[in-house]
Amino acid sequence: MGKLAKRVTSQDVADLAGVSRTTVSFVLNNVTRFNITPQTRQKVLDAAESLGYVPNASAQALASRRAKAIGLVMTRSPRYIASDTFLPQIIGGLLDVVKSKKLGLLIEWVEPGRQLATYRGLVNAKHIDGMILLTPRLDDDGLKELEDFDVPTILMGELPGSNLYSVDVDNRLAAQKVVGHLVDLGHRDIACILNAPPPYSSATERLLGYQDALEAANIPFNNQLVRHADFDPASGYKQMQALLTSAEPFSAVFTASDNVTIGVLSAIRDAGKLVPDDLSVAGFDDIPWAAFSDPPLTTIRMPAQELAHHACYLLLDLMQGQTPENKHMRLETELVIRKSTQAFTKLPV
Repeated sequence: MGKLAKRVTSQDVADLAGVSRTTVSFVLNNVTRFNITPQTRQKVLDAAESLGYVPNASAQALASRRAKAIGLVMTRSPRYIASDTFLPQIIGGLLDVVKSKKLGLLIEWVEPGRQLATYRGLVNAKHIDGMILLTPRLDDDGLKELEDFDVPTILMGELPGSNLYSVDVDNRLAAQKVVGHLVDLGHRDIACILNAPPPYSSATERLLGYQDALEAANIPFNNQLVRHADFDPASGYKQMQALLTSAEPFSAVFTASDNVTIGVLSAIRDAGKLVPDDLSVAGFDDIPWAAFSDPPLTTIRMPAQELAHHACYLLLDLMQGQTPENKHMRLETELVIRKSTQAFTKLPV
């Protein structure tokens, strides 16, 4: 009796077509949000046909799992989650994928200091076959143990030293890019309101990017111009008020979250100042309202839905026992220049 033929995988299709496995998944699952050319799409279809690859094989493999669901685990309380205008894009991107695979999406949140117990509870209860952890914290005592759990886990965000797979953007480079734009406009006294408290890795990386841009321009770092918000507009309002009533002069502010920027702009208006005439404001995320704010917001465009898609497909690979080579995937960001920033023409406030 002859040997059984080796099962054709999506990686085989990717290799033959000369594309990534993510592109293969997008084409074969009819994900149309990305600019995949008709030529590339046809190459993938031709490769799959010539190899006899059957996309349903992955669904059959997933169907053998007990829970038939993945978990989105968030490290913020429901109060912050309810006001987060970036989060719906993430959830929408995940639903694009899980619905195409006939899976469920369980959404959970963890309290600081309760992470390990929450992770163990999810795993032991077998509610999920894999989890995506959104906005990981540097002080999360459960992350190390997650590496040993028998449930595949993806970080949406990066943590130094973690062996877990991750999908993110280069937060440090993106922050340097947008603060560099303010420097190029002639601003030297630039305030910084971060998106989150220090334990969140994204806040740490965006602060480093802010410092990089100042250092590249030989601008001394002034810690008195740095504030930490807490994800929501109210915290942005509070921190902007604190800056405006301080003795520190500044002509521009980098806000490391568009959601926080909502409160920042309100505080500036309430102080009787104008954007960008009195203060230039630049954000981070390019959430849907940013293009329609008054004035339209200069910001960093985060590929939110693409991050969710890639994280979900990577998780599905791990759930099928595959070991993707790229352990830490980073997607590109884009600086979007609008009318909330202008050239420095007067003394700072």
